[in-house]
Amino acid sequence: MKIATWNCHMAFRKKAGLIQAHNLDILIVQECEHPGKLVFNPGVNQPTDIVWHGANRNKGLAVISYSGYKLTLLDIHNPEIKTILPVLITKQNKEYFLLAIWAFNAMDPSYKYVGQIWKALDYYHELLKRENVIIAGDFNSNVFWDKLKRRITHSMLVTRMTEMRIHSCYHFYNNIEQGKEIHPTYYMYRHKNKPYHIDYLFVSENLQSQVEEVSVGSAEEWLPISDHCPLIITLCD
Repeated sequence: MKIATWNCHMAFRKKAGLIQAHNLDILIVQECEHPGKLVFNPGVNQPTDIVWHGANRNKGLAVISYSGYKLTLLDIHNPEIKTILPVLITKQNKEYFLLAIWAFNAMDPSYKYVGQIWKALDYYHELLKRENVIIAGDFNSNVFWDKLKRRITHSMLVTRMTEMRIHSCYHFYNNIEQGKEIHPTYYMYRHKNKPYHIDYLFVSENLQSQVEEVSVGSAEEWLPISDHCPLIITLCD
């Protein structure tokens, strides 16, 4: 299964062809318009399934299937945790449990950005005890911002997930520590001199050995259409 997370910077319908060229099975896409507005350019493959949630029809969080995987938003979804979606991914005898992430500055001043993910770890704790767990998306966070002394820091979040036996694919595949990333996923204001790694894909320990490839898109290819570059993971079946 090939899975990616990418913040498309809105108007996904006009940009879908470029990300589809990577032959994805599952795409988590932030700032995506409502499915009713997804009228794609000629020649662009249609999704086989989609889950979407958002307060703004022009800018929500979507999980998209391109190869027959069925997506189900679980009944335990708590819309007060913004914006994180618990999604069951199934195909034949395969089953994965995804927390799709778009963490932003929510109204709760004590739980901004990764604080929302922290709340999700509490709320969905029973789901996250299972095997085949994937937590992926735009975290809007890095060890770099631990110095801001927020109630929940990036390092606290990573430590907690490690204790839950859930690990970042990019970091263990490249043998790189959190905060030492060499492949930015975000360029502030699309400036190449303001790079950050803020998008992540974590998997449960049982999936670690199935990670075949991890890649991050280049600034040259992606900055013309977004301030984010996709993070793409291939899991062997």
